[in-house]
Amino acid sequence: MDRITGVQLFARIVETGSFSRASSDLGITQPTATKHVAALEARLGARLLNRNTRGVSATEIGALYYEKCKAIQRELEEADSLAALLQSKVRGQLRISTSVAFGRRVVVPLALRFMREHPEVTLDLSFDDRYVNLVEQGVDVALRMGRLADSALGARYLGVNPWLAAASPDYLKRRGTPQTPADLAQHDCLIYSSVQGDERWSFSAPDGETLSVPVKGPLRSNNLSALLAACRAGLGLAVLPWYVARESLADGAIVPLLEGHALPTQELHAVFPSPRLVPGKVSTFIDFLKLQLDGPWWQRAPGANDA
Repeated sequence: MDRITGVQLFARIVETGSFSRASSDLGITQPTATKHVAALEARLGARLLNRNTRGVSATEIGALYYEKCKAIQRELEEADSLAALLQSKVRGQLRISTSVAFGRRVVVPLALRFMREHPEVTLDLSFDDRYVNLVEQGVDVALRMGRLADSALGARYLGVNPWLAAASPDYLKRRGTPQTPADLAQHDCLIYSSVQGDERWSFSAPDGETLSVPVKGPLRSNNLSALLAACRAGLGLAVLPWYVARESLADGAIVPLLEGHALPTQELHAVFPSPRLVPGKVSTFIDFLKLQLDGPWWQRAPGANDA
């Protein structure tokens, strides 16, 4: 029997005046309780309990030992209460990992708003397009695009991340507007190597048919901001996430293309080290993100959802 359970057992024997009631309360057998007290008395070299036909009572030394046991129990209860309180409170450091483009354009403004609403939280934001091991790097929550592989990590679905094809009005004036995905073979295409790495763009036709089109062009990059800049400059067509293209669409620097043909939509998830005993700061941040990313979040400024 461990020392903490032994402390609880001895205190309960004194309080109930009975080995059988104390052992029942702790879910152990009476012989186990008797053996534990005998071993305890042998280790301390003192008799702690008087046993007679009327029950069990503490000796003078046993009464003093009981008071110490109760003090230990109170400290343990306070420790448990403190742990539960900290688990439920939104405070302390929150380490967040996200991709570079999504982090800069979407997560940063949302994180700043979250900090204003929860001033006892400090944030550590890490931007990396590579896979991050949450446990090894001490990350509390990561935001990831695409389908998740099976793992022991906790995860919560937040919504979708839609993409579109776009070009600048200047480019379309010079080269014409593609009417079907097949027309892309006659155009300069700006290739995002992290997702469209095989230089093929996939579309879904209105009838549900999937069309995979080979593309080529003057620029290939793993950085969405670089592709957006090139697209705005009229260097070619680009396939971009809506959240990257939104402001440029709003100011007319680029326009959507092939709107009757849908591009694949990525799932967006919050991932955290374990699905069990999720800290309050993590669950509260994820709830906040879920609210902010509800509906067509990509068409509005980050943090604009006050619902």
